[in-house]
Formats: sequence, C-alpha cells, structure tokens
Amino acid sequence: MTLAQAGIAAAFAVAIGLFAAVEVAARREGSRVPTIGEVCGVVMRYRVGPLPVGRIAMFGFWWWLGWHFLAR
Repeated sequence: MTLAQAGIAAAFAVAIGLFAAVEVAARREGSRVPTIGEVCGVVMRYRVGPLPVGRIAMFGFWWWLGWHFLAR
C-alpha cells in the first residue's frame, strides 16, 4: 500500500468515526442533535415545485457511493 492509499484509507476511517460519534451523540437522552436518519428524512422531503430534488440528490449520492466502492 502506498502512502497516498494509506492516507485515503485513514481519511475514510476518520469520516466513519465522525459519523458514528454524531450518531451516538444524537441518541443520548435529551440530545438536540438530529440522527443521520432524521437528516436523510428532511433531505428526502425537499421539493422544488413538483420535482423531488431531495430524492434525486439521495439517489445520486448512493449511486456515486456504490460506483466508487462496489464497481471495482
């Protein structure tokens, strides 16, 4: 593994750790931090006129994620 690959792997590990920390903080009793599921729900409800922009954005994000991690 090259140094660049190790750095990228470390960055993804940090990002996953931050997501986990936010989720743990959000699930504490009395917390005002929204869970990741609640944030996704708000994004999914976003519309511009009749166009469900939030759903299209979520679909695009999951497509991008799958393309980069599952297509190889």
